[in-house]
Amino acid sequence: MGRLTTHVLDTSTGRPAGGLTIELFRSGRDEAILTATTNSDGRLDSPLLEGAPLTPGAYELRFHVADYFRGAGVTLPDPPFLDVVPIRFGIADATAHYHVPLLISPYGYSTYRGS
Repeated sequence: MGRLTTHVLDTSTGRPAGGLTIELFRSGRDEAILTATTNSDGRLDSPLLEGAPLTPGAYELRFHVADYFRGAGVTLPDPPFLDVVPIRFGIADATAHYHVPLLISPYGYSTYRGS
């Protein structure tokens, strides 16, 4: 059974990014499929999508990093350098596991297809 997961790490502290809001969209659509908040391990308590709802196509994750950093007590400029980080990606095989980790700091981010 295929699934879509994520994990967010705060590279400025070397710790998981707990309390970060994530939205999932099908690319080209304005309504979120799902909105969730990371737990203390920087993960969600369940997959973003799993089984039949996971279909081939283009998706977008939006990570609300400025809100996370403000909530962690980080002073950011106005406007912040990074506010909402969008990651657009494709799912070709709905039976596979797609893991989209995000490494963040107030001034940069990185992602890749994890396992």
